[in-house]
Amino acid sequence: MKDLSIIPCGRKKIWDKQPELGAVPAKNAYIGTLHKRCRQYAEMFTDQWVILSAKHGFLFADDMVDGQYDVTFGQKSNEIITFDQLIGQMKRKQLDQFDRLVVLTGKKYRPIINGTFSEDMPSIFPLLEYRGIGFILQALKQSAETQTPIH
Repeated sequence: MKDLSIIPCGRKKIWDKQPELGAVPAKNAYIGTLHKRCRQYAEMFTDQWVILSAKHGFLFADDMVDGQYDVTFGQKSNEIITFDQLIGQMKRKQLDQFDRLVVLTGKKYRPIINGTFSEDMPSIFPLLEYRGIGFILQALKQSAETQTPIH
């Protein structure tokens, strides 16, 4: 079974520390603890991962991010990617060719995932059972240390 992890981008970005930088690969753009732990989990337990950004949509590790931004799903902003754009990216990047989605995000992303992928696409949201960022980070850390996926 081939699993695709979808991980959140996060508010902290490389330009917070190095504002003079121009465009960077997505794998270098997001520097927050939650993003890093989700990426570590994805690399340990799934075949491929993408970052889900409210501005840029689905980003592979080497996709370029042009600079600082601060939008999130649920905000009112013209910068937020549309469902049609997400669906187009999903098809172009062949994200629907995996057997299962492992969505390492909070509940506000569930409608985004459900609105983008076919209802036939099996998906799990292993972090939804945790209340609060501290518990999520703890679960991800423990999972990495014990090399045991979260169920």
